[in-house]
Amino acid sequence: MLYTYPHYYRKFQCIASECEDTCCAGWEIMIDDKALEKYKKAKGPVGNRLKNSINWKEGSFLQYHHSCAFLNDENLCDLYTEMGPDSLCRTCRMYPRHVEEFEGSREYSLCLSCMEAAKIILGCEEKVQFLTKEDEKEETYEDFDFFLYTKLMDARDLIFKILQDRSLDMQLRMAEVLALAHDLQRRVRDNVLYQTDALFEKYNSSRRDGYFKEKLAGITGYSRYEVIKAIMDLLEKMEPLNHQWPEYRDELKVCLLGDGEAAYEEMRKAFFQSPEAEKMNLWTEQLMVYFVYTYFCGGVYNENPYGKMKAAIVSTIMIQDMMMVHWKKHGTLTLKEVADVAHRYSREIEHSDENKGLLEETLTREEEFRLRALLAAL
Repeated sequence: MLYTYPHYYRKFQCIASECEDTCCAGWEIMIDDKALEKYKKAKGPVGNRLKNSINWKEGSFLQYHHSCAFLNDENLCDLYTEMGPDSLCRTCRMYPRHVEEFEGSREYSLCLSCMEAAKIILGCEEKVQFLTKEDEKEETYEDFDFFLYTKLMDARDLIFKILQDRSLDMQLRMAEVLALAHDLQRRVRDNVLYQTDALFEKYNSSRRDGYFKEKLAGITGYSRYEVIKAIMDLLEKMEPLNHQWPEYRDELKVCLLGDGEAAYEEMRKAFFQSPEAEKMNLWTEQLMVYFVYTYFCGGVYNENPYGKMKAAIVSTIMIQDMMMVHWKKHGTLTLKEVADVAHRYSREIEHSDENKGLLEETLTREEEFRLRALLAAL
């Protein structure tokens, strides 16, 4: 078994009660079957409390005032205090660590939805490196398309190379990897994966940069404003996980779209000329690398790597605009504030299978998110 993780993975340390947005509040915490069985057998006062603090039908902890029933006034977990770390369910034990599983490999990451993890991800100034280790454990998946998986891995390596080429403008890097995923999807759809090596060679050529600069300059009839409008409409269709999200989302919509396209473009111009936006290229690179690493190879399960890339692009430009709104309102944009903005978005999207599915399905199906529209939005 091959295990992969970003070089900053082991830097994370939970700050527990000092966390400004505890992961024990704001969303439903699901409990794995093994932990549920342990909780059913618990005795004494803690056992009674467990029986009254779990939704046994749904398999989740009950919430009081939008917080887990075991979160105390000091922002600490009573279950951990009374029964020890081994008492935690898999969700609480793992978070904010995330695992993507493939035949013969496991890929570990930190979740952007955690404030402290977001600070590590967005505060990383160097190019992200991915470390690997291997053991003798073997595992096979029924009907796993290993050939497609290897091609997605090759594509992702090339995508990382392009995204981390800091000699290029970030807009150009994003355009190239989006187009690469688009062209790869055609070969997946047509079942001609043997053509991917030639495709990768094409995108690995330095000549691609001039071609895409001309392509971006020649796009007309589309605007970022219209794409952001479509994204906001999509966000309104998703289930809110945090009770504060709908109000925050509605304020975003008013600030971004309320005064029309001309005002939106003026705000963007002023923002990117401000010293607060100095690190936007770095933050954008790290967001794109994060989303691509976490989700792109998952295209092996639904044969839709282009949908995964679209989700990475749309999520990144939405977080960019959320940063801009924060700057507009407060006049500042520190790493802490950037991490706060990014973790708000991530909490709502990444921790709901329904929301992730709706995002990918809509981006794949709707004309508002076609290739030329997204290229224009960059």
